[in-house]
Amino acid sequence: MSGMIRTVLGDIAPEELGVCDAHDHLFIGSPALPGQELDDPEAALAELKAFAALGGRAVVQWTPWGMGSRTERLPALSRQSGVRIVSATGMHQAKHYDPAELERRRGGLADLFIHELTAAPVKAGMIKVAGAYHRLDDHARHVMAAAAEAHHATDAPIGVHLEAGTAALDVLDLLCGTHGVAPHRVILGHLHRFPDTRIHRQAAEAGAFLAFDGPSRVHHGTDWRLLDSLSALADAGHAQQILLGADTVTPSARSDADGPGMPFLLSGLRPRIERELGLDLASAIFVGNPARAFAARWRRP
Repeated sequence: MSGMIRTVLGDIAPEELGVCDAHDHLFIGSPALPGQELDDPEAALAELKAFAALGGRAVVQWTPWGMGSRTERLPALSRQSGVRIVSATGMHQAKHYDPAELERRRGGLADLFIHELTAAPVKAGMIKVAGAYHRLDDHARHVMAAAAEAHHATDAPIGVHLEAGTAALDVLDLLCGTHGVAPHRVILGHLHRFPDTRIHRQAAEAGAFLAFDGPSRVHHGTDWRLLDSLSALADAGHAQQILLGADTVTPSARSDADGPGMPFLLSGLRPRIERELGLDLASAIFVGNPARAFAARWRRP
């Protein structure tokens, strides 16, 4: 492996990352989702400890700028739990922000992302962007252009929230075709929401990482197809590009509230993957693949 993974406690070698929840949230909030905030540090610590008790060693928080990431809290949580935490910069869909604030920030997004990746007191280790339903609107295109600029300046990986699991190929065409981001620096998220194995295979053939992140949301009707999707990718030769994350975004989804939460990745999914798809694939998904996906040859402009 090459490069380093930027955690909230500093850069580490990829082989130090360990068993990883590749997409989750300890803190998140949005005016579009009133009353559903994750904002309790004690609850976040309890979730991390429950994950660690099952062998979890790392969590990647995809909460971007302006959505209550509480980045200043993350180093203490990492020390107290023993779990490595990777934080994010970037920007979500426009609906999650005040329009006036979006307009004020519009011309300086790349600089904002670069600052949070390289100069903030607690540095981010990835850039998170988002598409709209089935398409890329003007806001998404503008944010992705800024993310690509920040990537080229820093080598940070770019994680993409695909709202309905769709538009994966459009994202790759924009980020990689138009803006020159290498496909293996892109992580396409929420592909379980659109379980079209042909699209998954085409995205993998392009070279991107594919994140199946949402088993903490028990209402997703496509989750029952998860292992079939993973198996299809592995059979097509793409076992080294699959990531899994719980994507816990509400208090009721946490394990202490009888939701699946972070621990379900290791208590529920990992045993099934090991049993039905093999130990090698499970190790790749939880250890080897995230170690490569989030490593970067960090540059400081």
